[in-house]
Amino acid sequence: MPRPFTLLDAVETREGMLELRQRGDDFLVSIGGRVLMSSHIHRTEDAVARLGIERMGPRTAPRVLIGGLGLGFTLRAALDALPRDAEVKVAELTARVVDWCRGPVAPAIGHALDDPRVDVEVADFMDVVRRSKGVDAIVIDLYEGPRELPRGVPDPLYGDGAVRAVWNALGAGGVYAVWSEEPYVPFEHRLARQGFSVERARVGRGGPRHAVYLAKKPARR
Repeated sequence: MPRPFTLLDAVETREGMLELRQRGDDFLVSIGGRVLMSSHIHRTEDAVARLGIERMGPRTAPRVLIGGLGLGFTLRAALDALPRDAEVKVAELTARVVDWCRGPVAPAIGHALDDPRVDVEVADFMDVVRRSKGVDAIVIDLYEGPRELPRGVPDPLYGDGAVRAVWNALGAGGVYAVWSEEPYVPFEHRLARQGFSVERARVGRGGPRHAVYLAKKPARR
């Protein structure tokens, strides 16, 4: 029998208790009893950052905005793919998550938050998006991706208003990379209506039907 995870820290959130647990060198984050992420498996976190930056193409001093810090693997993958002159802003809603990535989780992500290219802001991701301009890539890897909501319930992260805000924040040729638990065609339609060219990438083989959406804003003509 494997050893159980040890609870390291917990914080109350609107969605329930957010907990950080550890077993050996593996960390696990859950909310309301639902497992969100593990440091042992972070293929999709790596992919959403890597693919988004690949689609951005070579740029001088690129500016990247990441929505959600989590265990820091999306940030780590972005830093590994970006040049030394890049600037990376991370918007994380929960301050305690930042503490975890600066503390016990730091060695697992190569002390990503100590990288001089990184600026972390404890804030709502969409608030940061709305006051951003000329960003080269926006990468969003939250624990819930685009999905069907009850009729009449607005979608603050993936609805038409959010897509429009991302469009306005991106510079010409900018890329919007979004992790999704499974393909969600209405989100593709929203992106296309706004003017993005849209690609859906499948991450790995078998297992959950996770997808990465790659939406690119046209370059200026």
